[in-house]
Amino acid sequence: MKKLSKILVALSFLFAVSTANAGELTVTGNMEATYTSEVDKTTGNPLGMDRELKFAGSTELDNGVTVSVMQDTSDNLGYGNSKITFGNVAGMVDIYVGSDGSELDAIDDITPTAYEEANAMSGTYQDVGTLAGEMGIGIKLDLPILGTIKAQHIPNVDGTKNADNNASGSTDQNGSGNEIVVITPLGGLPFVGSYLDGLTVTAGYAEDEVNTLINTSDSREATVALTGSFGNLSFGYQKDFFDTGQTTTAAADADFYKIEQIGLAYAINDALSISYNTMEQSQHNVDADSSFEQDTTAINIGYTVGGMTIGFQDASTDNANMVRDAKDDVRSISLSVAF
Repeated sequence: MKKLSKILVALSFLFAVSTANAGELTVTGNMEATYTSEVDKTTGNPLGMDRELKFAGSTELDNGVTVSVMQDTSDNLGYGNSKITFGNVAGMVDIYVGSDGSELDAIDDITPTAYEEANAMSGTYQDVGTLAGEMGIGIKLDLPILGTIKAQHIPNVDGTKNADNNASGSTDQNGSGNEIVVITPLGGLPFVGSYLDGLTVTAGYAEDEVNTLINTSDSREATVALTGSFGNLSFGYQKDFFDTGQTTTAAADADFYKIEQIGLAYAINDALSISYNTMEQSQHNVDADSSFEQDTTAINIGYTVGGMTIGFQDASTDNANMVRDAKDDVRSISLSVAF
């Protein structure tokens, strides 16, 4: 995979060698104010605030290759993720370098919702997409029948975002990471596509070499989802599997988790929508009781007027945070404005 990384970088720059046309820069963002109450806990001050800024620029080379850059910020306006993408390389593939999330993290829950995922405020789950925020090299391409393929290679999973002309060093024990996502619209399948139009299967897999110095097993994550819509009704069903890997020695038993997600959303009109979302997690954990499941149900309402969205969620979790009989019931309303 190290050779592949070098080849992808070399290809991106090879096809990008050309005269560039004048580019453009855009700034977008979002601010959100929330009011949250926790039924089973002392709420304290219920007001919260979130803010995001994103700077994006793009240009096009004479050879048809596009070049785009992105930089976002954290809540305190510090540097967040960044990415450089060479699009339409050789007329068929996009190649990028950066740390803008991960391909698997982007699909950790793609079941439809009117506002937030079921576990956004209630319960703690082992979501897939743990390679988010890592510096990696990725590709994206579209193929007949199979659909869109996205893949990323992280040379060293150490959480470090190096400055230019710097490396994170070799003193850590972390190995490399890889992930791939395939998005297949079933309407494009031969013979049966006309019967399945409107349905999409999304599948993803990732692995992380936990430790390069001792005998351990890799962390593995996988997910598959079926999503679609009929008229104003959208639906989705998704299954996740997360094996944390053996983090000490091969003799130690690895923990793993299975997650099931369901989402049903209905658009009452262009502005107002409602949804019912569920999430359920079971675990195999040698250090804890694994004979029960964590279960979250959530009702969501979303109302959008121009760039402003009002969202509401009422979520309830049984056996919260994988603690038997623990409850975590949360109600939240938000007002967000995008610009």
